[in-house]
Amino acid sequence: MRLIVVAITFVAWAALVLAVQVFVPIPLFSLVPLFVLAAGFEVVFATHVGIERIGRYVQVRYETNESDLPAWERSAMALGAHARARTGIDPLASGLFIGAAALNLVPVLLVSLSEGPNVLGVIPAEFAVFAGIHVLFVWRIFKARRFAARQRAADLEIFREIVRGGRDA
Repeated sequence: MRLIVVAITFVAWAALVLAVQVFVPIPLFSLVPLFVLAAGFEVVFATHVGIERIGRYVQVRYETNESDLPAWERSAMALGAHARARTGIDPLASGLFIGAAALNLVPVLLVSLSEGPNVLGVIPAEFAVFAGIHVLFVWRIFKARRFAARQRAADLEIFREIVRGGRDA
């Protein structure tokens, strides 16, 4: 599902960027494609978090050492810990989202360079505002990446506490 959402998001983003540049080349409208990128990223991130949480629940609830059931989640987590098994795949496609956010700023920069006051005598004020909004999106991506990097271990511990406390449904 994540791959489909990423593909749909980038097709929609590219179409919106082209439409904005052809029909309404005003910097304010560059926020519409950015909104599509942000929404797509949030869907990808929420899907990732949900999938990981289900995996940790299954691992704690059904994959005990005494169980005769398959240990898919335990095995997958152990495999992920080995350096030789790492693929370099980014499940959040964060590099693509950051790159698209940067590309989304190019038309704003081109329009802003030709008109308006400058900040510090160099950066067009209009561009500085839009760049700040784009930076907030990139900051969100890095924040999500940090969470995702720690999620498996944290969720595993939380589910173990829940099961030990007898609060498992």
